[in-house]
Amino acid sequence: MKRHIILLILAISISFTTAQAQMSALTGAWEFSNGTDQHQLFFEDGYFIHTIHQADKFIMSRGGSYEANNGTIKAKVYFNSSDSSNVGGELNVPFEVSADKLSMDVPDGRVNFNRVDDGKAPLAGVWRITGRMQEDGKVADIHQTGSRQTYKLLTGKKFQWVAIDPEKKEFSGTGGGSYTFKDGKYTEQIEFFSRDNSRVGVSLVFDGKLQDGKWHHSGLSSKGAKIYEVWSKVDE
Repeated sequence: MKRHIILLILAISISFTTAQAQMSALTGAWEFSNGTDQHQLFFEDGYFIHTIHQADKFIMSRGGSYEANNGTIKAKVYFNSSDSSNVGGELNVPFEVSADKLSMDVPDGRVNFNRVDDGKAPLAGVWRITGRMQEDGKVADIHQTGSRQTYKLLTGKKFQWVAIDPEKKEFSGTGGGSYTFKDGKYTEQIEFFSRDNSRVGVSLVFDGKLQDGKWHHSGLSSKGAKIYEVWSKVDE
């Protein structure tokens, strides 16, 4: 009996280690071009986002949570801008990572993504806004109510925000692109924007700092409004 218990523990440990290794191999940003369609695929902290755009034209975006094990990505869809009926559904996608290539078997066949980054950076993670500075100069906590959610996912070099309501299967908007964070300056280069494609190509510079595990973000919004926001990791 004791031997069987030890073997069972070893089997569970090996399975857990394998799953961790596969999750780590996927983490980061990937890209794939299919004619004029540009596919962006991000994995970070158990969340994924897949977006398609054509130059400055937004096509679609979908995302949710995922696990990876035994060569299969098992994902739950939280939003889909082109087909809300998929929200709440699950995806099972066979995959293989080799060096800087990610191969996935999808209904249309096999697609091969190229790695953009490995998802390692001070700001890498999935964030939600939890505070905003008021006119009196004090930061007030933001308590999210209802089922509407706004997240910002950052890999090593890429970012994307989404405004969604999984319960109502609603998608309100998204935008993303590349970013840098250096010497207290956070800079975004917008590559796609669902609400207004005239924003594509715009570069936005903010002051940024990590303090007690929170991201303090200040400057001018894309509309020119002064902002000071505090963001926290989703898993915290």
